[in-house]
Amino acid sequence: MDSKQATLELGSKPVGRLLMQYALPAIVAMVAASLYNMVDSIFIGQGVGVLAISGLAITFPFMNLSAAFGAAIGVGSCTFISMKLGQRDYAIANKVLGNCVMLNIIVGLLFGGICLLFLDPILRFFGASDNTLPYARDYMQIILTGNAFTHLYFGLNAVLRSASKPRHAMYATIFTVVLNTILDPIFIYGLDLGIRGAAFATVISQVTALCWQWRLFSNKNEILHFDYSLFRLNKPIVKNIVGIGMSPFAMNACACLVVIFINTCLGKHGGDLAVGAYGIANRIGFVFVIVSMGVNQGMQPIAGYNYGAQNYDRLRKVVKLAISCATVVCTVGFLVAMFAAHPCARLFTKDESLINLASTAIRMMMMMFPIVGFQIVVTSFFQSIGKAKVSMFLSLSRQLLFLVPALAIFSEIWGLWGIWAAMPFSDALATIVAAVMMKKSSVWKK
Repeated sequence: MDSKQATLELGSKPVGRLLMQYALPAIVAMVAASLYNMVDSIFIGQGVGVLAISGLAITFPFMNLSAAFGAAIGVGSCTFISMKLGQRDYAIANKVLGNCVMLNIIVGLLFGGICLLFLDPILRFFGASDNTLPYARDYMQIILTGNAFTHLYFGLNAVLRSASKPRHAMYATIFTVVLNTILDPIFIYGLDLGIRGAAFATVISQVTALCWQWRLFSNKNEILHFDYSLFRLNKPIVKNIVGIGMSPFAMNACACLVVIFINTCLGKHGGDLAVGAYGIANRIGFVFVIVSMGVNQGMQPIAGYNYGAQNYDRLRKVVKLAISCATVVCTVGFLVAMFAAHPCARLFTKDESLINLASTAIRMMMMMFPIVGFQIVVTSFFQSIGKAKVSMFLSLSRQLLFLVPALAIFSEIWGLWGIWAAMPFSDALATIVAAVMMKKSSVWKK
């Protein structure tokens, strides 16, 4: 099947089969991505030590902030491309691809360079202590050096899904996981590089996958392909990419601020051990959140195409299916948290104090997971149809409107337990807001 026929099927093939076709590769890819993050944490925790796990947790805001800029470009580009493919405007779609490449390179270099210049003060601001700062610094120096490659890798993977190549996006991610898993023990243990070895393994894996992506987009027979004459910024296209991408940018930037605030609260009420427990719990919860995000990534090109083609019945069907799938996934996460928190924590460390603290964190943080899938999909639905402001509001509601105030109040009243309790509390309120916004959507009523 050629790429044009595959794209046209977005408006004609049965919605259930389409969602499975697009979501399954995305889910496999996203799970693989989360697993290689977990593999890094497991190797670091078991091979470097408890403080290294806490140091890695300090880097989460960096990862979220980098992801914020990457999502603004990658998600903005792939959503814009999906709508243009739905309108069969292939020339503009290729211009968007060229702008996506240039924006990722520029932003990746600027972000990495600026953060390297002020790395220690930033890590201190993120909650690093004298004990955890050396580990966090060693890890981020390598990650930030390869930041432009990382941005471009994630950006092109998002575009592959919009170009009706979800399997290729999956292959790229699985390849990085396998290579990273092979390189981790070699660099961490064999070359005795410690936490820096894990960072080297991550960057090398992504650069290798990027070379393969570049070759795919160099095929002139594809609808979406590199035209080097289009590798320059176009103001209207950049404005559209950034406008659509502001919602995921806001979500990830807020996640950065929230993690900083959480780390500060944890350091105050529980010390470095509590920061490490949060890092472990975050990794476990992220596995199920990222599967739901995989469902979203499968939904987005279908929703964007059919919105552009004004096929509103198909749009509603794919969103309902995505909500059902994400709800099932997050409910499984809830059950794992309630009944297997202790074995999950033990994967990362042999320290019994950290295991017990992480088990409590896992149960508390994932208490409202059965309804979290709905909130994730609804936010993505508005993003998929270009309703950036609504999607941004929903992203902000969970983190800024509810979580930050809850963390501030609950931690002062109940200490460490209050920090864990603030997370399911904000999940519940954010889901209620998402349900109200969905009900009021004009697209949903057509």
